[in-house]
Amino acid sequence: MFKRAFYSLLALGLAVPALAKVEAVDGYVRLLPPGSPNTAAFLVLKNDADQPVKLVAAASPEVGRAELHTHLHENGVMRMRQVESIEVPAKGEVALKPGSFHIMLFEVRELSQGTPFPLTLTMDDGQQLELSLPVKPVEPMAGMQH
Repeated sequence: MFKRAFYSLLALGLAVPALAKVEAVDGYVRLLPPGSPNTAAFLVLKNDADQPVKLVAAASPEVGRAELHTHLHENGVMRMRQVESIEVPAKGEVALKPGSFHIMLFEVRELSQGTPFPLTLTMDDGQQLELSLPVKPVEPMAGMQH
């Protein structure tokens, strides 16, 4: 009986795929002018596994809520839309950057340059990444004249 239970557990363990190892690099939170309650976080997610994984949630104790977003062109107008998840391809990466996928941070309580910003990312396989991101000022887009 012990052998049967042992082999059953062993087979079960072999049937469960290993968690993808997702890494976040080049992350930062955009500093906005005083009085603005919302900003965004940007980073690159890298997946070294043979299976894709999805970013499904973001959270921080410094915000009222965090949402996954993208930008879409609709009738010649760029619009921001919330998305359910952001897929990180197998053996690949996805960039969360201005004008593309990003993490919107609403009702920001505390945000200052030089103070790391805590952000937790949750993947669809249950993996969580605990990040401490630098806060950077908004930089003008290339080619912009003021």
